[in-house]
Amino acid sequence: MNKTEFDIAIVGGGLVGASLALALAPKWRVVLIERAVQQLPSHVDTDWDNRIYAISPGSQTFLRSLGVWPPVRAGVIRQMDVRGDAGGAIHFDALDLAADALATTVENRSLQSTLWQALAGRVELINPAELQAVRFGADAVQLTLADGRELSTKLAVAADGAHSWLREKAGIPFSLQPYHQCGVVANFDCERPHGDIARQWFRADGILAWLPLPANRISIVWSTNDEHANELKALSPTELAQRVAAAGGRVLGSLHCITPAAAFPLALGRAAKVNGLRLALVGDAAHTVHPLAGQGVNLGFGDAKALAGVLNAAVGRDPGDAHLLARYARSRAEDVLRMQMVCDGLQKLFSLQYPLLRPLRNLGLNLTDGAGPLKRLLMQQAFR
Repeated sequence: MNKTEFDIAIVGGGLVGASLALALAPKWRVVLIERAVQQLPSHVDTDWDNRIYAISPGSQTFLRSLGVWPPVRAGVIRQMDVRGDAGGAIHFDALDLAADALATTVENRSLQSTLWQALAGRVELINPAELQAVRFGADAVQLTLADGRELSTKLAVAADGAHSWLREKAGIPFSLQPYHQCGVVANFDCERPHGDIARQWFRADGILAWLPLPANRISIVWSTNDEHANELKALSPTELAQRVAAAGGRVLGSLHCITPAAAFPLALGRAAKVNGLRLALVGDAAHTVHPLAGQGVNLGFGDAKALAGVLNAAVGRDPGDAHLLARYARSRAEDVLRMQMVCDGLQKLFSLQYPLLRPLRNLGLNLTDGAGPLKRLLMQQAFR
């Protein structure tokens, strides 16, 4: 086989694309194409990434099978305390699932680096690189890089984010419904122990989540309207820490900001389909969700696991076979749709400020908290 001919070409080397490449590497000739330069984290105590993910037990099992788990440093979520905007509350505890933890928090940069180090020597890495053209044919996909190199692959995988270049070139429609909100993120030192408890408040100014990190630190995601997000970003570190502490009722005492605030726009995204002519979509290229349940990256890892499972069970066949790609699409449809509906529904329910609706939605939280079987079912779905 010529050096520029591959079984599978993955465009996008983020967490989902890199994990998929690693899962496929033992059985296929894989090339991974990534635009951004990959940098190693320092792991010094003063250097923290403000992009934090809550990795579910199922995603951890997948990553462990690839040899990239556990991470160098991570936080643990053993309980979750969710508060409504009018006295409603629901509490989740790992003990109710006979589990050690509901999820593990990890820095994006750290996990990204671990994946890329594991890929070295196992797949062809083209980085940094930019694609210039693509042609989908009956027998292969031809990819042309900006530097003039040409690659041929039996299957192309779009793992290049919500604004996927490869998906667009394939002509697959993508419905993007903005929430007109941004997720403001930052990390803090806490005066009081967080107790491995994730906390979330549905507020009039948005949804505020605190995720536990190691060494009594937290990471926040404040999903709020664009104007408020800009206001938060403009605050000094001291003012931001005071604002965040007050919004959470100072349950962890005073806070000290250890990373600058950043913000990213929030939207509900749905690709019309996740498979095409010698093409599969994974991660944000296929779907995006509101971060209130912290499930975006876990859905992406679910895509990677499912696609790798379908392809690795079909070694010797054409990886771009339409029947295999349809099997992958069917395997992900229900999980993705269910999570999008839950996240979108909760966001819309608590963003409506009708006086009569507030007591009803908070009553719903309280009733669910007291309904053992229903609550356990919700936990099994959300923290699997």
